[in-house]
Amino acid sequence: MLSRLMSGSGSLDREFNCTVRLLDDSEYACTVQRDAKGQWLFEQVCQHLNLLEKDYFGIRFVDPDKQRHWLEFSKPITKQMKSLPPYTMCLRVKFYPPDPAALKEEITRYLVFLQIKRDLYHGRLLCKSSDAATLAAFILQAEIGDYDPGKHPEGYSSKFQFFPKHSERLERRIAEIHKTELIGQSPETSELNFLRKAQTLETYGVDPHPCKDVSGNPAFLAFTPFGFVVLQGNRRIHFLKWHEVTKLKFEGKTFHIYATHQEDQKIILTYFAPTHEACKHLWKCGVENQAFYQFEKSSQVRTVSSSNLFFKGSRFRYSGKVAKEVMEQSAKIRREPPEIHRAGMVPSRSCPSITHGPRQSSIPQARRRAVHISIMEGLESLRDSGHSTPVRSSGSSFLQSHGSGAEGGYGTAEFSEDSYSPSDSMLSTPVSNDHSSDQAQVRHTNGPHNIQEDRGTELSASDQPRPLGAKAKGSCPGKTRSTQRSPEEERVNEFICSLARLFLVTVVLLFALLLLLIVLTESELDLAFLRDIRRTPEFQQFHYEYFCPLRRWLACKLRWMGGHLINK
Repeated sequence: MLSRLMSGSGSLDREFNCTVRLLDDSEYACTVQRDAKGQWLFEQVCQHLNLLEKDYFGIRFVDPDKQRHWLEFSKPITKQMKSLPPYTMCLRVKFYPPDPAALKEEITRYLVFLQIKRDLYHGRLLCKSSDAATLAAFILQAEIGDYDPGKHPEGYSSKFQFFPKHSERLERRIAEIHKTELIGQSPETSELNFLRKAQTLETYGVDPHPCKDVSGNPAFLAFTPFGFVVLQGNRRIHFLKWHEVTKLKFEGKTFHIYATHQEDQKIILTYFAPTHEACKHLWKCGVENQAFYQFEKSSQVRTVSSSNLFFKGSRFRYSGKVAKEVMEQSAKIRREPPEIHRAGMVPSRSCPSITHGPRQSSIPQARRRAVHISIMEGLESLRDSGHSTPVRSSGSSFLQSHGSGAEGGYGTAEFSEDSYSPSDSMLSTPVSNDHSSDQAQVRHTNGPHNIQEDRGTELSASDQPRPLGAKAKGSCPGKTRSTQRSPEEERVNEFICSLARLFLVTVVLLFALLLLLIVLTESELDLAFLRDIRRTPEFQQFHYEYFCPLRRWLACKLRWMGGHLINK
């Protein structure tokens, strides 16, 4: 009987339970062998979903310190966890398709649609209020179909939560688009149009990492299918295409981005993550994204180091397929389209855009005047900045429509440190100023989107793109960006650091060799060169004047400590 219990306990120790939350908030539970690798679990989830274009997806988990991680498929699951089973993880889009509408299978497009809808709700996908209304209307059409006066009474759009908080005017605009412009669209068509619209936005594919610049100002770093972006203040202050990024490096909490931009101008951006683990996670995400989108073959991917020549630090290599290989493999898929079970009206745990209930109040009554002033200040700053990605660092998260016009008002969008945490990815409201332009520090458009058509006016001189490091007109005083060093200063600093490390390594090696030589000469080894050393006057003097007294002193101390411990 005892042997049976022991054998049963041993079998339990060799396996554990794991739950993976899918993008529609359903759950997939399975029993995993203790030595199973992440690849096995990922394959089980993809088989459950009947998913073939799986290389865009990954499994994410959160450790006890609230730090997010991507499950590494080449390592055992248990060795990546800092807690005891059972484990709960999430299936998420890890690499956003550069053109999601061009995905081969509808099941893949549907899963990406669910991810982007989640991004819209959590504030990762920022857009103008006109674009927000269109995206929300597509979601509404995909989930409830055509407008029916008998089923959809006045104010029916307020029963849905597309964003954390939004205005009644925006809700009326969503309902207007749904009633008049989307009649007859099937769920598949609405989802496809949603993807095409989302892909044109600057923050498509953004998964923000909270950091601070060298002046202590909050910033968010992110990696997109098109390059590396920095969001700070109320605009996108940096955009670097992947071929411009030459190196990503981290040391402790410090993250460095080395890039070559415009006529071989070398720049270095430096930011500080909250913790060492957050910085390492940021670095690994950057390495993986650059390898996935930049290279043409996975055989071109090399192992990268987090530091310089000496004291290399962390080493990491992306081991999956690259984007071009994934698209080539997708083109070879030949099968009947799998059946898709859409979530419909199922309540969502973290993205309640399809849940019924009263609309959340945007701001408490007592704070309306303060919010009104804050909105107007943000609008003035946005008009001067000439950027179409308004992102403000603030302690509160809100959205309030104000003003007049065809779109029904303006709104500001905020990345809020208080509302964002690595565990729940909560950011602030996803709607920005209608009248901001599409100029960034390095101009980039994720598709055939022309902001000038929305503005209806030509760009003024203040709206023209400025080189990286230029001071933006209308920006808040005291808000400085990350310091950029000249290439000469950076080369000198790297040379000095390399010399210092070389000197330190040389001193340590010489000291170790000296200790090894002393041990060998004082040992009983009878070798010719050791005998010659022992006969020299210098060694005789060292042996009798220094080594023997030191040995007697150590032996006395050890005897005293031994006797003290025995007496206790």
